[in-house]
Amino acid sequence: MQQKHQYEYAIVRVVPVVEREEFVNAGVIFFCKKEKFIRMKYRLCEDKIRALMPDADLEEISKNLEAFRIIADGEKEGGPIASFDHAERFRWLSAVRSASIQTSRPHPGLCDDLEKTFTALFAEMVG
Repeated sequence: MQQKHQYEYAIVRVVPVVEREEFVNAGVIFFCKKEKFIRMKYRLCEDKIRALMPDADLEEISKNLEAFRIIADGEKEGGPIASFDHAERFRWLSAVRSASIQTSRPHPGLCDDLEKTFTALFAEMVG
């Protein structure tokens, strides 16, 4: 019998005009504490963002999303936060913030295959 993995995920959202609270799903942060597994993947949908804010700074948004990925991956370029353990990095990345990059509340789940589930969630939530 294959072991089930308990995981959590949060959707990464681009919020071009914070006061209007409109957003575009841009990525997924996926975490499994037992397996010390954390992944972040994003895709910048420029057309959707420009529909909400025609003069959005897409380069800056892309840099911020890349910073999330770097921290999730634990790369040195991510600074001190990237050196946190897997759980701490996930909690920091999924913390509530009022900025142009926000995340949903974390959602739990169970799966057989972490990579496959992460890929499926990204496809469903971001496209």
